[in-house]
Amino acid sequence: MATTTKALQPQPQLPTIALPKARRLPAWLRALLRNPLSVTGAIIVIAFILLALLAPVIAPPKYPEDPYQIPRAGFSAAPKPPSAAHILGTTEGQYDIFYGIVWGTRTAFKVGLIITGLTVLIGGTLGAVSAYVGGWVDEVIQRFVEIVLAFPYLMAAITLQVVLAPRLHDSFLAAMIALTAFSWPGYSRLIRGDVLSVKERDYVLAAKVIGAPAWRILMRHILPNSIYTLLVVASLDIGTYVLAFAALSFLGLGAQPGYADWGQLLSFARNWIPVLSTHWYIVVFPGFAIVLFVLGWNLMGDAFRDALDPKLRGNK
Repeated sequence: MATTTKALQPQPQLPTIALPKARRLPAWLRALLRNPLSVTGAIIVIAFILLALLAPVIAPPKYPEDPYQIPRAGFSAAPKPPSAAHILGTTEGQYDIFYGIVWGTRTAFKVGLIITGLTVLIGGTLGAVSAYVGGWVDEVIQRFVEIVLAFPYLMAAITLQVVLAPRLHDSFLAAMIALTAFSWPGYSRLIRGDVLSVKERDYVLAAKVIGAPAWRILMRHILPNSIYTLLVVASLDIGTYVLAFAALSFLGLGAQPGYADWGQLLSFARNWIPVLSTHWYIVVFPGFAIVLFVLGWNLMGDAFRDALDPKLRGNK
């Protein structure tokens, strides 16, 4: 009987442990993964990043003191077709195309990221200060922006590069400075319009009422809410700057002959345009690398636009 009574008594319950819920991916990342084109762009860009990081393994440098110098297989003027020794062939002057493409990936990232970072910094700073301060400061900055925009972009960059190269004794650095000098005004105009809109929001006016300093309002409340459009355009322009630098190198105004740069490789094909049906490889391989690199960043830029713009993202 005692055993029956004990069995009828409620048994103590073991404490339950609440398992943490799986964290959902951020909305912008879900938007990126949902778009096949953005995934394609990400794969292309990641592939180029891996190629740049593994360049010393994929194409060991022949000149360790200057790994960007393309090794030569002789001094013959005629290009050589792909072979076991040079899997993508050689250019005029016997520069190895495979080595130039692999190490040229590092050059492309160097050019694209540095020029984009500088132009965003210069244009974003001037545009934000112009819009927030207003008055005569806005007038002076915007008139200066209009003067710079009046110059044809590529022609102005070529002229400045020609002027700077003899003084700097470095055509590569001169080309980057020239492209940066005429690229920032667009970012200034873009950020100015966003700041003019954001600075009239209630939370900005409230910060002014409580006496927050101007620099804090600009850095804490205005820029974080007006920078998204600038980031999207910047991601699209990375490929554009690489293409512009390749154009300067093709004209002999960017990288020095023999430097691992895709535009420099294409410049060796200028004398062989009439016989490209025979020497197709000197154009196809470097050209395909440029097209693929620019395409990857363009797809990524479109994806960033869809992911960061709440109007386009909606309720996804």
